[in-house]
Amino acid sequence: MIHPKNNSFNDRQAASAAAKKALLEKFKPKPHVPDLQLEQRKAERELELELIREERRKEREQRRAVKAVEDAKQREEEELMAEARELALRAAQKAARDARYAARKQRRK
Repeated sequence: MIHPKNNSFNDRQAASAAAKKALLEKFKPKPHVPDLQLEQRKAERELELELIREERRKEREQRRAVKAVEDAKQREEEELMAEARELALRAAQKAARDARYAARKQRRK
């Protein structure tokens, strides 16, 4: 082992250059083997996603159809209730009018 104090300037400079070179080598891209099945897996993944999207779209359409039917039933019920309230109001108005006529007739006698 060489003691650091006994190193010459050239030795220190060479060691520094070697350390820098080793550090730069660390960051260089490594050669890799291309995955031959990558495209196939990507296509399968896209197909799965498309199937999931189609399923979700069908579920949304089904929920919308059910909601449309429920809304139609609710509107029909509201219309029937409004019609019933109108008939009840007319009946009450007729009863009040008949009571006034009867009272007027009683006063004439």
